[in-house]
Amino acid sequence: MTRCRGLLVILIGASLTIVTPSASWAAPHNSPAGVEPRSGPPTVTPDDLVFQPRTLRAGSPEQVGLLPDEIDTMVTEAERYLEPTDDHPNYPSYSGAVVLGAKDGVVVQHVAVGHAVRYSGTRVEDGRTVGVELPREEWIEAREDTIFDMASVSKLFCTVVVLQLIESGQLALDDKVASHIPEFAANGKGEITVKQLFTHSSGMRAWVPLYSGWDTPEERIAAVYASTLQPGAAPGKQYIYSDLGLITLGKLAEKLTGKPLDQLVAERVTGPLGMTDTMYNPPASLHHRVAATEEQPWANRPMIHGEVHDENAWSLGGVAGHAGIFSTAADMAVFSQMLLNGGTYNGARILSDRTIRMALVNYNAHIGTSASQRGLGFELNKHWYMGSLSSPVGFGHTGYTGTTVTIDPIARQFVIFLSNRVHPSRNWGGNNPSRRAMTGAFGNATPVRPTAGTHAWRADERDGAQLTLTGALDRPARSAELSFALWYDTETWFDTGRVEVSSDGGETWSLLPHSLVADGHRWSNTGQFHGYQGRQWAWVKAALPDGATHVRWSYLTDGNSRGRGMYVDGVLVAGPAGVLLNSETPHGAKAFAANGWSPATT
Repeated sequence: MTRCRGLLVILIGASLTIVTPSASWAAPHNSPAGVEPRSGPPTVTPDDLVFQPRTLRAGSPEQVGLLPDEIDTMVTEAERYLEPTDDHPNYPSYSGAVVLGAKDGVVVQHVAVGHAVRYSGTRVEDGRTVGVELPREEWIEAREDTIFDMASVSKLFCTVVVLQLIESGQLALDDKVASHIPEFAANGKGEITVKQLFTHSSGMRAWVPLYSGWDTPEERIAAVYASTLQPGAAPGKQYIYSDLGLITLGKLAEKLTGKPLDQLVAERVTGPLGMTDTMYNPPASLHHRVAATEEQPWANRPMIHGEVHDENAWSLGGVAGHAGIFSTAADMAVFSQMLLNGGTYNGARILSDRTIRMALVNYNAHIGTSASQRGLGFELNKHWYMGSLSSPVGFGHTGYTGTTVTIDPIARQFVIFLSNRVHPSRNWGGNNPSRRAMTGAFGNATPVRPTAGTHAWRADERDGAQLTLTGALDRPARSAELSFALWYDTETWFDTGRVEVSSDGGETWSLLPHSLVADGHRWSNTGQFHGYQGRQWAWVKAALPDGATHVRWSYLTDGNSRGRGMYVDGVLVAGPAGVLLNSETPHGAKAFAANGWSPATT
């Protein structure tokens, strides 16, 4: 099989059969002429990123090549979770939320739904936590400029300050923390490094109740320094998400500069970026714009509104490395664009592009696949909330109160999703499905155009499913080859695609090994594949066993998280006896049986 002036030429014995593709047919990009494709699938590292500084502005999805209907879906999805859903059946996911999405510096979506304040507290009825609503006239609607308690997203602000200290030479990643804070060495922590605090691999305990076990902020910080490691843990040997580690990083920044963390963040980050709605301990004059969180009777705190939700951060005066920041979607958009710009925004240089790249390396790779992928302070490649924006260099963070920042540096885009999911009670459940709904809709807004005709086949977006697309050959294969275009971007390890073949009319199936070429790369699969494939079409070939009667594409998903999914196009089976299956002809199209697959033009 070869290509000649846009025609697909199939050698059949001594004759030529020419199949004319549609005018829009285009083969996936392969290697330049004379250049041997690289071995292995396409991948991406921080060094591959191209930073193009932009200043945010409002615009339409079409201006940046996005599909407006999918961008509109973000609104309907945000509204849907104001009520119980199938994946969150007992309570709403949140009382109110604000969502913002941007690509190439253009804000294409910014909308508020629900209420920032609705409840005065909770009570228990028949074993259920019920919200006690305020009088209707005291409800406060969520607005685009509603200020949310960012919870653990605050860690990113502490991260930036500490990275600045590394840039200036005041600190190094491999410095032992105890070399700067000697008392931190207590109870086996003397070997813990700055890098291990960033990546939650220090072995420190996740959390201790500082707010209830000690009386003053000073005593509470001393308790962090005196804390023991998690039983069985050792520095650098495991992943344990630790608020205590980020509290320590914040205090380390204070120790090196002689300034409190809130002042450092204001002077070094939010001030230069013009983030006027981002702060610790918002003043009473702004409380009418702040989303409420929950009541905490265990800490003797009535409905929290305007104070930090995290009990330990509250007990430390509202300022800590792990929590305490309040912000808006618009301000967080500036922060995100600064990172996409390579550390600069609107003339203010916050970090160098070299430091951004350094921060996006997965430093936990040595621990194994069970460890959370972590850069320096940033979460990496988290399908459970990044969804189809996830990639080996996709980064961001979540917050316990219901906040989310997802940044996709490959497509130069991000989604900010802020909610008060703990209002009126954390017992109402998490909001991960709604997080994925936002990133999923935004990811779907980037079209995947068919490469061989007017439409491709796409596996439907379903969790916990086996979705199949089956093609019946006109007659059993003999010395035949299958070729097709494949686009896949799946959750690593847990969701898989398969190419399968049957020689008994579809009764039994076996994996079909195949080779792929895309973007100057060549690699092979056993018939099964998953993960990041470069977000482009690959051209696939596979030799069919003699007697094959059917070919099948399967997409198997687990119970919750997915990537962008799987597409198939331009299916052709041909051999010496002629064409046995061609998806681009009316006859061939009728030979496909779709179970959970749909025709897709984008």
